[in-house]
Amino acid sequence: MAERERRGRSWWRSVRARTTTVATAVVAVALTAAGLMVLTSLRHSLVDSASVQAEHTARQIAGQLEQGTELTALRFPDSDDEPVQIVSADGRVLAAEGDLLGREPMANFGQYSATTDSGADDDEDDDDENEDDSDNAASGAHDTGESTGSAANTAAGTVGGNTATSSSADPILGNVQLAVDDSSAPENFRVAALAGSAPDGRPVTVYAGASLETADSAVAEAREAMLLGLLPLLAVVAAVTWLVTRRALRPVEAIRSELAEIMHGDLSRRVPEPATRDEIARLAATTNDTLAALEQTSQRQRRFIADAAHELRSPIASLRTQLEVTQAHPGLLELDGLLGDTVRLEHLAADLLLLARLDAGEQPRADTVDLTSLIDEELGRRVGDRIPVESVLPGEQVLVTGSTTQLARVLGNLVDNAQRHAATAVRVSLDRVVGRAVVLVTDDGRGVPEADRDRIFQRFVRLDDARSRDDGGAGLGLAIVRDVVTRHGGEIRVEGARPRGARFVVEIPLHR
Repeated sequence: MAERERRGRSWWRSVRARTTTVATAVVAVALTAAGLMVLTSLRHSLVDSASVQAEHTARQIAGQLEQGTELTALRFPDSDDEPVQIVSADGRVLAAEGDLLGREPMANFGQYSATTDSGADDDEDDDDENEDDSDNAASGAHDTGESTGSAANTAAGTVGGNTATSSSADPILGNVQLAVDDSSAPENFRVAALAGSAPDGRPVTVYAGASLETADSAVAEAREAMLLGLLPLLAVVAAVTWLVTRRALRPVEAIRSELAEIMHGDLSRRVPEPATRDEIARLAATTNDTLAALEQTSQRQRRFIADAAHELRSPIASLRTQLEVTQAHPGLLELDGLLGDTVRLEHLAADLLLLARLDAGEQPRADTVDLTSLIDEELGRRVGDRIPVESVLPGEQVLVTGSTTQLARVLGNLVDNAQRHAATAVRVSLDRVVGRAVVLVTDDGRGVPEADRDRIFQRFVRLDDARSRDDGGAGLGLAIVRDVVTRHGGEIRVEGARPRGARFVVEIPLHR
């Protein structure tokens, strides 16, 4: 049981199952609503047609009476489909076809009753109406709908409590159940009540009916046909939705399975990209771009680890060699060499740690830093430089947002690089240019070849004149500078200086 429930939940979690269910439900609701509207419209149309037929028959009979045709000579239509009765003001059936002659009026609306000025006459009229209603109820002719008609047209009497209509006025319409003969069951008829006059001048009401059997059977057949066709149509909709969804999601499943294998294998593999230019194709293209970026990151990390291990091996090996020599010959101990290798190893470890933090996405502090004071203080600490550093600073504050420690590291690395390559001069200047603070570090060395001006910012890269690990460093200083400047929203580039040398340009947005 638990396994069956788990499979059921798993099936419902699938996009295909939910899409198919929702689509089928929506179509079922739409078809049901449309079917109800069609059936309602069909019935209204058929009932209106029966109303027109009943009114036409009533007007024909009323016309014969107006022409003076005697009640016994009236021409009635077939009573099975179009029953007709001529009813007097006191509720007696004066003329009808077949069994309808000896029965009560087929309806109790629109009957004519004479009006008088005396209250006694009114009471008698009320008593007559009550008797007519009782007779109608006993005869089995029942009014099943609201009668409609015009109460504005007048004649010499009242119709259903309103002024009676003449033969030229609109008839009163209603639905009744009527058995046209003693052996038949009651049927639904649309009845029109029209006021008229008998040849002898008596006011009468002409009742003419039209069978609603055709309307009822047509609506029932249409409803049955809709119900019979609904289930197969919903089955077709569900099947088509299931197949279309499965075909649409097939590329997604291919992408998922390929990703599952890539995550446990080679990042150089790519997911298949459909030929269609839809959302799934764009998803596959974005996934491949992500995989390419992951592959580059992985390769860069592996290369970084290999280069770091290579760089660390040299000072460690040097330290070990000097310690082994000292152990064997204590008199040959060189503290300066041990201290130099230890300091170099410490700097390398600090650079590697900083790069690791930057790669991990560490963001700089959002302090307000005055570059004028920062440069002045950092240069004031450099007392052992090979070449004195000249500074050109503005007489006002130049504020930026960032980390004081990291920005000081940028300046220190750039000055160290300039000291390493300069011949006689190193200069640091600061200026404002269009909302940016611009720091220039210039030396008069051999300069940087144009082909290498981007490569020197890569990690563990040394140019030919700086390949010595003792003098040229580990090749991480400029890489750290670029990463720190980029995370401060700035940029760095190297240009040629005049008449010779290199000029490093650092631009950082001013503090807002």
